[in-house]
Amino acid sequence: MRKTTRAVTAALLATAALTVAGCAGGSGSTDASGGGDCTPSEGDVTLSFTSWIPGIEDAVAIWNEENPEIQVEVQTGPSGNAGTYQNFFNQLEAGNAPDLGQIEYDALPNFRVQDGLEDLAACEEVLAAEDQFLPWTWGQVTLGTESEVYGIPQDQGPMGLFYRSDLFEQNGIAVPTTWEEYREAAVKVRELGGYITNFSQTDINQFAGFVWQAGGEWFANDGESWTVDLTSPESVKVADYWQDLLENDLVSTYPAWTDEWNNAYNSSEVWTWNSAVWGANSILSGAPDTSGKWSVALAPQWESGEEAAGNWGGSSVAVFNGTDHLYEAAKFALWLNTDSEALTSLNATAQIYPATTAGLELPALAEGVEFYGGQAIYEVFAQAATQVNPDFVWGPTMTQTYADVSDGFKAAASGSETLADALAGGQESTIEALKAQSIPVAE
Repeated sequence: MRKTTRAVTAALLATAALTVAGCAGGSGSTDASGGGDCTPSEGDVTLSFTSWIPGIEDAVAIWNEENPEIQVEVQTGPSGNAGTYQNFFNQLEAGNAPDLGQIEYDALPNFRVQDGLEDLAACEEVLAAEDQFLPWTWGQVTLGTESEVYGIPQDQGPMGLFYRSDLFEQNGIAVPTTWEEYREAAVKVRELGGYITNFSQTDINQFAGFVWQAGGEWFANDGESWTVDLTSPESVKVADYWQDLLENDLVSTYPAWTDEWNNAYNSSEVWTWNSAVWGANSILSGAPDTSGKWSVALAPQWESGEEAAGNWGGSSVAVFNGTDHLYEAAKFALWLNTDSEALTSLNATAQIYPATTAGLELPALAEGVEFYGGQAIYEVFAQAATQVNPDFVWGPTMTQTYADVSDGFKAAASGSETLADALAGGQESTIEALKAQSIPVAE
């Protein structure tokens, strides 16, 4: 984020956090820096950690083997907006949140305004690690402040196009490089009995990535209040594009991350997925019968010759307010996201694309991926990562915004309203939610 915007964001988040601090379950002791007490605990420690990253248990096992005095018990669950975030909020309110949790960058402000996160700036090792991370990802966890840190960056999510190279080649369809070409290809794929992609009714953060690529922003501020603009020209352009595909039955509408969704890709019914780098593992695990038939390209552009990419996801490992072991939790979170052995393990099991500069030099990222026909797919995403606008601003109530827009998207998928209607409804409900939390909103 731009420095001016970041500073304002930080001030507004701080004000909101003071307003709703009573919503959090507990609070650790604080020191002069504003964070918890980051001193080593006496005796052996067992930390609880909740994540949805596939195979993260393997990386945790490496830590546990090397650190018998600090053991980590990992619990896995659904992705954040599919249930884990709500569980976190419930646990914070009840005062029994885990020590650590997986939180995507766009959701961090939600937890900050609920006073749910420990400020890791109390730990000197955390502050000293800043230069190990890509500046953009570090900015995501500082939430625009100059001296506060609310998570350790884990990965980033530049978006590209996963596509069935075998089907495109067999049917003489060129891989689209623009969104206009993408629609033309969608017509041809439908005539062959398939769908070019699946339009998710629930992954509103994917749609936000489309808006991000188009140059739009949903939130901004003028130094005193937030502006909510889910109905910007860029957002409406993206909405109208996908509305056209929906109305003409050119995309399927299976709920994402379900057996139906997996079967659609595994059966060759759906030919592409506009997703982030981490989507490589989703296709690998969900469509095993299609191994060797996929490739990756840069995302289609709105105008030929443009070089723009959206970002979808990217996570941090945060420490929840109330932990009795801030020092140990921060130490583990740093190791998990900076140690070469840990990063190699996370890449092998979940295709995690690291947030550290050194992590991007992992030998595994230069290798061809068998499932993708031996293509070195991370080279494509490395290029896409340079095309992501770093100034996209997340609002402080994204979980609620996603939920409200998702309700409208489900209605649009059934034909009872439009995607543009859903964005307008989401804007209205987001403004109401901000006001309810005493977060200043521009009229």
